[in-house]
Amino acid sequence: MVLLVTVLQIVAPVFILAAIGFTWVKVGFEYRIGFVTQLSMTLSVPCLVFVALMQADIDRSVLTKVFLASCVAYLAVTVVFFILVKVAGLSQRTFLAPLIFGNTGNLGLPLALFAFGQTGLSYAIVIFAVMAVYSFTFGIWLVSGGGGFFKVLKEPMVGATLLGALFLYQGWQTPEWLTNALKLVGDMAIPLMLITLGVALARLKPQNFGRAGLLAVVKAIICTGIAWGVGLYFELDSIGLAVLVMQIATPVAVTSYLLAEKYGADASEVAGLVVVSTLLSVVTIPLTLAFFV
Repeated sequence: MVLLVTVLQIVAPVFILAAIGFTWVKVGFEYRIGFVTQLSMTLSVPCLVFVALMQADIDRSVLTKVFLASCVAYLAVTVVFFILVKVAGLSQRTFLAPLIFGNTGNLGLPLALFAFGQTGLSYAIVIFAVMAVYSFTFGIWLVSGGGGFFKVLKEPMVGATLLGALFLYQGWQTPEWLTNALKLVGDMAIPLMLITLGVALARLKPQNFGRAGLLAVVKAIICTGIAWGVGLYFELDSIGLAVLVMQIATPVAVTSYLLAEKYGADASEVAGLVVVSTLLSVVTIPLTLAFFV
């Protein structure tokens, strides 16, 4: 009973905020998802990333191991799903990127924070940064058929990550008044991302739920297994291992749908993956947390 209450305390805020966004749209209220997303990714998330890394009370060698483990895990996931998509005869442009990239921002960061505090958030931000750089380069190349490798240099989140890492490694701190201002802006990021996730789910028009369901289950199993194996290989501590598994195994990101829509892949198939994998996470996330918490 105590374990159940603990898990509910972690996941309830995540799903409640997403439900607020879902309900907001369904009752007919306006929500400019483009503006909110731009505000989050251009301002709020970079502030969150920078402050969290700057204030991280974690050994630098441990963060380095988390970074390397993230890179290896994403490489392994890419190879496995490339083979799976090829063997199944599915469209690489449509299915490969959604199977590789999870919702490490909207879901992964809040879960790591609620489950493991600032330490968990610091680990999650490193993994999120790896995923974001990989997604903005290789991910866009997959969906669009080319280009995208220099787009990442323009992303504020990448600069914030590098700057935060520099401050962490040098032991620097910004003046308290500036830190407070940056933290205040960064604190907007998690509720905004969760509410936006609910809004995006409410507006999706998915198709082919059968195939989406099968692929969602396969993604959850493969990503969990790979992340677990890689985390053990790198001898991550208990929190690092838990965060790596949760981040790599998060459901398909709404960003995958937006990229499919933008670059002419089958957006309705990706929408199905987003919806079904997110619904599946209502079960898989509590089970994963129950094991690690």
